[in-house]
Amino acid sequence: MRRMVCWGGLISLGFAFILLGGCSNTGADYRPIVDGGADTAAYESDLTACAKVADQRSYLNGDVQNAALLGTGLGAIVGGLSDGWGGALVGGVIGAAGGAGAEAWDTQDERKQIVKNCMKGRGHNVVG
Repeated sequence: MRRMVCWGGLISLGFAFILLGGCSNTGADYRPIVDGGADTAAYESDLTACAKVADQRSYLNGDVQNAALLGTGLGAIVGGLSDGWGGALVGGVIGAAGGAGAEAWDTQDERKQIVKNCMKGRGHNVVG
């Protein structure tokens, strides 16, 4: 008996990794708007330090891993119910990519917030 390769699931997983890789520096590269100008050397120095702090929040953190695991389980169940083992495989891969992608998007927002909070803590009047 010949096994079928699930190309759609593999392609989805590949796209998920590419998208996560593309997000690797976002969020931490955020340049907040400050009241009173941002052209000072102190602003640039503080922004560099705050970006390093935000980089510590990895995109492959426990929240992303848990969301991928949950997405895998739910996707496999739904796919399995509709199309047997092949559907379970495809559903699991797509569910993992969707769950991880959604949580990684939240991580980007968290990294932006880390930069804002850090800059406020260093005395900058961050307005956006």
